[in-house]
Amino acid sequence: MTTILDVPGGHATTRPAVPRMAWLDAMRGFAAVVVALFHLGPYVIGRENHLLIYQHFDLGKYGVLLFFLVSGYVIPMSLERHGSLRRFWIGRLFRIYPAYLFTIALVVLLVVTGVTEPHPGVREDPLGAALGQITMLQDLVGVSGMITPFWTLSFEMAFYLIVAGLFAWNLHRLSAWWAGGLTLAAVVGGPMLPDALLGGTVGRRHLLAAGLVLVVTACLASQISGRRPFVLAAGAAGIGLVVLPAVNGHATRWVVATSSWQALLMLGVMFAGTVVYRLEYNEIRRRPAVASLVLVFLGCVVTNWLHTGQTAELVRWGAVTAAVTATFLLAWALRARRMPAALTWLGAVSFSVYLLHVVVVGLLKRVVPVETDGSLTNRIVFAAGFAAGTLLLAWFVHRFVERPGQTLGRSLQRRAMTVLGPEEPLRPRGTTEGSDAGTGSLGKAGRSV
Repeated sequence: MTTILDVPGGHATTRPAVPRMAWLDAMRGFAAVVVALFHLGPYVIGRENHLLIYQHFDLGKYGVLLFFLVSGYVIPMSLERHGSLRRFWIGRLFRIYPAYLFTIALVVLLVVTGVTEPHPGVREDPLGAALGQITMLQDLVGVSGMITPFWTLSFEMAFYLIVAGLFAWNLHRLSAWWAGGLTLAAVVGGPMLPDALLGGTVGRRHLLAAGLVLVVTACLASQISGRRPFVLAAGAAGIGLVVLPAVNGHATRWVVATSSWQALLMLGVMFAGTVVYRLEYNEIRRRPAVASLVLVFLGCVVTNWLHTGQTAELVRWGAVTAAVTATFLLAWALRARRMPAALTWLGAVSFSVYLLHVVVVGLLKRVVPVETDGSLTNRIVFAAGFAAGTLLLAWFVHRFVERPGQTLGRSLQRRAMTVLGPEEPLRPRGTTEGSDAGTGSLGKAGRSV
């Protein structure tokens, strides 16, 4: 769901600027299509056939894990290219929030006008849902998103905050330890990890959601300010948010992750993407990098089976993990080649496709009675309407919401330098990148795990 940050200027680094990579766009476009097809499936092939496929292969998780790997690869690149937390956060917020807020506004409009019904989780706890949407951390609070696909944004935001915190404290090269450590915590901790320690009741969820609004706002304001003491304090708070998936990963039935250990696995996959990135650019030693990637792979395959005892989990997660790994490796191997234009275009609009395709499904259900009359004609009409409606709506939002938001973000990045002044160095001046006391940017002088 992420896009590659591409902003001018910034702090000098010893690494040449990394160009926008078409293979990552193609991966995001492919992943968005996969997730959309997963949600389309029940209406085109029937619920029984959809569930039959799901027993052996979870197409939705396949697409989401691809997204998570790409995020893990891209986010450190976006941050470390300029070595500026201020640039990173302004750019990130103005890339994801415009389309996100548009989607929320559209859903609210459709509900208020009676066109669609609200998500049952939102209807059950509207205050908690409203507070949760502000930070995008709703799933880790234990409240429902306005639409189901919002659940992945909780992991995206948590990952951004943790990675920014690690960068602030010069711990960003410990990617292999984070990937392997989160996976080991999921494997070893398993059912011993509480699922709802912080959000076990409605009141606690409201308190947690409101507290996170304050914490996240303070973190972003502090890191954008560029003042070293505030940046370090915010960084520590950001790193500390790893506690959310560890002890509150499945606080209610509205949360997609089935447990805290599964939530930790999701973050582990994202850090695996970071390991691949650092390995490619020779910023990490090969053996620990490969060891952590193997550990994440095996953890994804066996953890759900290990803690549930269900063979179906081993089959499903084994197939999904193998497919995700093969797809990512294939795309990475072809990264120097020209990607199909259709996939790179889909990559550009992938965030809007991901957010809005379920809205299109809800609207189509009102006009095509595919659930009560599953005739071939209705299924074809539903599929065609879904494809056309999703792509047109995604194009519209990308063109008139996302891109203007990104332009505004770039303008604010430049203005922030004038208003707030330069960012204070996080490390002593004169040190080399990649050393233990290096600058905010990352180079190849010293490798770590």
